[in-house]
Amino acid sequence: MHELFEQLLVQGAVLTDGAWGTQLQARGLSSGDCPDEWNLSHPKRVVEVARAYVEVGSQVILTNTFRANRQALASYGLADRTEEINRAGAELSLRAADGRGRVFGAIGPSGKMLFAGQASVEELQTAFSEQAQVLAAAGVDALVIETMSDLAEMKLALVAAKSTGLAVVASMVFDSGKQNDRTMMGATTAQVAQELTAAGADAIGANCGQGMASFVEVCRQLRSATDRPLWIKPNAGIPQLHGDQIVYDTTADEFAGHAPDVIEAGASFLGGCCGTGPEFIAALNKTIRP
Repeated sequence: MHELFEQLLVQGAVLTDGAWGTQLQARGLSSGDCPDEWNLSHPKRVVEVARAYVEVGSQVILTNTFRANRQALASYGLADRTEEINRAGAELSLRAADGRGRVFGAIGPSGKMLFAGQASVEELQTAFSEQAQVLAAAGVDALVIETMSDLAEMKLALVAAKSTGLAVVASMVFDSGKQNDRTMMGATTAQVAQELTAAGADAIGANCGQGMASFVEVCRQLRSATDRPLWIKPNAGIPQLHGDQIVYDTTADEFAGHAPDVIEAGASFLGGCCGTGPEFIAALNKTIRP
């Protein structure tokens, strides 16, 4: 196990943060805006989100850089600002953490389909390498590649992230198949865990896709296929469309109520994804650290 993770896990499961997008939207981000650009235009509001998680007990917070690889930023016309957006994202989360928690740099998908030829292997490798190097140079403690659906794209990002020398979490979305235990591309939990372990991931995880209750079995399956720490960040249930609004109907207490089962199934890091906020992390904190 990576030394950093050994230090963090010495007292049991580590509490991470919750969603960022919905928290920024609550502070005025419009649906068509680029959340990562707010690192430059609305830094105080980005710090507010990060600090809110630290204050309710998050031991690890992410950076507001989920869409900040060059390929993803190009869709907003922001490719030429890749470096400054990532550097600012790291600096803002480090400022918010202020030594009270660790900061893991967030790397998300490119938004391009490799199998459809929308981008080449070389283009994605370059984009992920650039982002990972900037985040590492800005001082993050580790890197998290999250919300990936394509194992091939994940492996490209993993090679890029590992080249920094930092610990790397590799987290995928399992929301397909009869049991909701496959990626969109059809990879099973066991396949993902085994291949990412072999590829050098320091922790392996699942995030997004479904709610906490469904993650118990996903976590159990991952644990049976790898000895690496498990990173788990479920949604606040399954999103429902109410008019033109996406609503998550799981409460913070309902979400946290399943946490002991997820930890028993093998979770090492536990937090929330879409629809969760500081109140969810506070409820998790109360549940796993009574």
